[in-house]
Amino acid sequence: MLRIVKKARGTPKGRGVEPQALQEVRALLGTAPRRRDLLIEHLHRLQDRFGHLSAARLAALAQEMRLSMTEVFEVATFYHHFDVVKEGEAAPPALTVRVCDSIACELAGAQALLRRLPAILGKEVRVVAAPCVGRCEAAPCAVVHQNPVGNATVEKVRAAVQAKKLGCAEPAYLDYVAYRKAGGYRLIADCLAGKRSRDEITQAMEDSGLRGLGGAGFPAGRKWRIVAAEPAPRLMAVNIDEGEPGTFKDRWYLERDPHRFLEGMLVAAWCAGVGEIYIYLRDEYAGCRAVLERELAKLRKNPPCALPPIHLRRGAGAYICGEESAMIESIEGKRGMPRLRPPYVAQVGLFGYPTLEHNMETVYWVREIVQRGADWFASHGRHGRKGLRSFSVSGRVKKPGVHLAPAGITVRELIDEYCGGMQEGHEFYAYLPGGASGGILPASKGDVPLDFDTLQPHGCFIGSAAVVILSQRDKAAAAAKNLMRFFKDESCGQCTPCRVGTAKALDLMQHKSWNQPLLEELSQAMMDASICGLGQAAPNPVQCVMKYFPHEVQ
Repeated sequence: MLRIVKKARGTPKGRGVEPQALQEVRALLGTAPRRRDLLIEHLHRLQDRFGHLSAARLAALAQEMRLSMTEVFEVATFYHHFDVVKEGEAAPPALTVRVCDSIACELAGAQALLRRLPAILGKEVRVVAAPCVGRCEAAPCAVVHQNPVGNATVEKVRAAVQAKKLGCAEPAYLDYVAYRKAGGYRLIADCLAGKRSRDEITQAMEDSGLRGLGGAGFPAGRKWRIVAAEPAPRLMAVNIDEGEPGTFKDRWYLERDPHRFLEGMLVAAWCAGVGEIYIYLRDEYAGCRAVLERELAKLRKNPPCALPPIHLRRGAGAYICGEESAMIESIEGKRGMPRLRPPYVAQVGLFGYPTLEHNMETVYWVREIVQRGADWFASHGRHGRKGLRSFSVSGRVKKPGVHLAPAGITVRELIDEYCGGMQEGHEFYAYLPGGASGGILPASKGDVPLDFDTLQPHGCFIGSAAVVILSQRDKAAAAAKNLMRFFKDESCGQCTPCRVGTAKALDLMQHKSWNQPLLEELSQAMMDASICGLGQAAPNPVQCVMKYFPHEVQ
């Protein structure tokens, strides 16, 4: 029998590599490791340096990382912030202006900006609509390269473009030296010195009633115990990819007191027996990324105690990566597509190891709770609820922003006591209690306590406590269309109910009179069959409009 022996390939399959492109990629990467999990980081280097990702450089990167062109291309085209230029296509202009058109910015006039800016800025500047950039308190917001322009007007954006400041603006914050002087990192040092026990601190978290503040609301202390019970090695992944329209609390705290978050993260990792930490920060927060890079360097240079390896990873513009397993896929250098569960990430998470996954704000409260006592945190609350909540409030109020208020406060109380009331000429009409996916309620439901488990009977949930206020000048149906457009654009496409359902729902919602029976049937299919929370929760605003605002869609 004749046997044909195939010679092993010396390089991965794919297009030929141009020598100049390969030289550019090698020079840019330098001595950086070529590991698979660093693919997105290396794509960012190319994008930052050249302003786009050419086919030639993608092929060179694929060869350098020993990956197929398909693997590199599918990741590069998955994320919004990578500009992939195929052969024969023109590269985009050197400067891009992104105008947020999510719900808070649309209420504040984003569409007018999108219509006017292209003609005023000229062909040398690209103007594109962008999903929520996490600055809803300063709506409408535009981002010039990496610089946010809050309360944007045509004049302010044009001035930012003419200034040609392509670096990111950084906030004023409590730095490492100031934080240490105020007693910072004493808690984690005491933990490692044996002055505190893991059980003592975990019990304090349980007694305080602290729950995950990224949206799911799983009890923090219980999560620590679950992960600690898994075999070592264990990892930790901190989720700061708050892409939910209306949410900006994580950025708010990072811009002011980053080390309080870092110390809480270290304490949580120690309690759960974690040996390595990954921080996943959304790409829109360039100023926060610069702060974290600088302050982590200071922390490592003059550590208060032994530190585990801490890695800062950069998102690339994908709302779906706020889902914990999609975030883990992205950290591993892949498309951010949610995993089927079980197994859960606490059992099989990052790189296949048990993983403690937390939202940034959850660990931000750890030091405060331990120092002041669990009873201090639990003593706050209204209407039978316990704890504190950071409400990201935007829309038609006089004082938008992050307001720290008792859990269980009603939206009417929140508006009157914390937000300075409604804007002049606006009357409270409706509100989103939990961002894009949390549903829409009428003003008549304005006395429902805002907390976990209180809104579900009304077809809503609090999620990450992103509250968007609508007035009599707005329409709930228009808000729901804005949200469904967002979900359609942000669906990862992995499962048919979400990928097709969001598109079909948006089409049906374009009509003045909605086909409500068909929308109801479609919503139920999405909720029952979608893999993750995006598709499962996307119908919430639609169903709320049909239930509470039927006069708008009949």
